[in-house]
Amino acid sequence: MSSYTAPKSLLTPAGILTRAEAEEIAKRALAVSPAPETRVSISSSARADTRFAVNQVTTSGENRDTSVTITATVDGRSSSVTTNRLDEASLAAAAKQATEIAKLVPPNPERMPELGPQVYPPGKDRVIALPNPLERSLAAKKVTEMARAAGLVSTGFIECRVGANALANSKGLFAYDSSSSVTMTATVRTTDGSGSGWACSDGDTFDQIDAQHVAATAVEKAKTSRDPVAVEPGRYMTILENTAVGNLVQLISGAMQARSADEGRSFFSKPGGGNKIGMKVVDERVTLLSDPADSPSSGGGYDGDGVPVERVVWIENGVVKNLNYDRFWAQKQGKEPTHSSGGGGRGFGGGGTLRMMGGTSSISDMIKSTERGILVTRFWYIRGVDPRTLVNTGLTRDGTYLIENGKISHPVKNFRFNESPIFFLNNLEMLGPSMRINASEALGAGGSTIMPAIKVREFTFSSLSDAI
Repeated sequence: MSSYTAPKSLLTPAGILTRAEAEEIAKRALAVSPAPETRVSISSSARADTRFAVNQVTTSGENRDTSVTITATVDGRSSSVTTNRLDEASLAAAAKQATEIAKLVPPNPERMPELGPQVYPPGKDRVIALPNPLERSLAAKKVTEMARAAGLVSTGFIECRVGANALANSKGLFAYDSSSSVTMTATVRTTDGSGSGWACSDGDTFDQIDAQHVAATAVEKAKTSRDPVAVEPGRYMTILENTAVGNLVQLISGAMQARSADEGRSFFSKPGGGNKIGMKVVDERVTLLSDPADSPSSGGGYDGDGVPVERVVWIENGVVKNLNYDRFWAQKQGKEPTHSSGGGGRGFGGGGTLRMMGGTSSISDMIKSTERGILVTRFWYIRGVDPRTLVNTGLTRDGTYLIENGKISHPVKNFRFNESPIFFLNNLEMLGPSMRINASEALGAGGSTIMPAIKVREFTFSSLSDAI
């Protein structure tokens, strides 16, 4: 069975499918499907990465792939089959197999019918391309050389992704979107392992990556975090840098499912029944939203059914404005469905987006105004404790400092925390400007997280950790 290869004239510079190519594949897949109702999902991706360790590049690679998922529906029963062979015979075989399996599975009582054609906004004018190995290695070199000169050891990762996604169905819908995202992270440590610094730069394209800033920040934190001392756990006035804020505030977005709220299973469940839409839950300075304008895609993305992603404000001035309603639950509750890439929703083509509106205070201002407190670079190994309160646990990492009399006095050993973003956003003292970050355990590859640094009262550190 021969494999179909897209004509080079229809491919973007990165080798992903253009709209014309994706639409041509979708039409062929729909034409050979024997099912009365069919959906075709196409994913075309390319990825390039460079890893460095011990102050030198260790690996560099690229890969590309295109896959087609055919979902056949027969009498309310659905099944999906995925193939990366794009010739007509392979698509026909996948469609036939999906149809035959669909006849054997139980019907889905919550299944919603396919939608017809949608109207999509014009896409952004953006060249989707991957940086070459030399460009990536030169970015890595800025970190490795600065670390070596300082007698430190650096490691890091540069990951570049481009992709195209398409969705088509037997009712005439066709959606297409392309995206690109680049992340550079670096960890720099002292040779004795007593100090560790971390920094990141995140963007839609490689020219937005600031490797020099990554190098300088990670090196400085490694120097200043060496030989930490133990400080008694407890509740502290705490300054969270932008990444630390993103690590935890994103947990609010993931919990904003209307169904779990209406069924009494989440923080957003209202005592006595219903949900907390219209209720104030955090400080009035907090506004949390998802906006396709923040998406790293060319068209802003579309949801799982092919509807264009819309701007959704989840929390405005501390008040819950929206929860995420999928089509089934919206119909059941008499609401409008939410078409968003945030709030636990899924934005195809653009990934998830989340923005917390910021203020004007710098981290330096926050430190100067603090008599005694803790400064946190970021968190990691974050795990849920209680979905009803959004309490999570995890560890500080790569630079944790004690603040005394408006100055950083010395580095401290890392803490384990037990805290809810809802709790500390009710104890908000100061807000910094919002900036795009990599939030570690974040919303997913290809999205964007835009967060401020914040100063909060009574952040709960529950125990010490010897890990660096």
